Amino acid sequence: MAKNSNKNQKNTRKNNNFRPLAENRYAKFQYAISETIEAGIELLGTEVKSIRNGKANLRDGYCSFKNGEILLLNVHISPHKNVGTFFNHDPLRNRKLLLHKKEIKRLKSNTEKKGMTIVPLSLYLKGSWIKLTIGVGKGKKL
Repeated sequence: MAKNSNKNQKNTRKNNNFRPLAENRYAKFQYAISETIEAGIELLGTEVKSIRNGKANLRDGYCSFKNGEILLLNVHISPHKNVGTFFNHDPLRNRKLLLHKKEIKRLKSNTEKKGMTIVPLSLYLKGSWIKLTIGVGKGKKL
């Protein structure tokens, strides 16, 4: 009996391992979000350390297409303070999002419609991986 209870505890710990690291609450006021997608994000080592410390800002971020890839632009990830300047990263560099080609084509066709854009909504840990939720939305007239 003791072994089964240990397994159940491990499974619940694994399932509850979604830890939010940064959110873009402003996007939900500025855009009418019609669809959300979970994407991986290509990061450097110092960026991972900074994000885990909560030093990411998604507020002004958006996504763009280039050469069949989708890029995350204008998202600020602060440089890690315990690392020398040589190993640190540029805070506003373009980051590649990791999605399947079918998903990228579908997103591109959605954004070609009038007024549609892709904005980052939240950055979180899923297990040991850092994931990004992006949303396809239409700008509200404020």
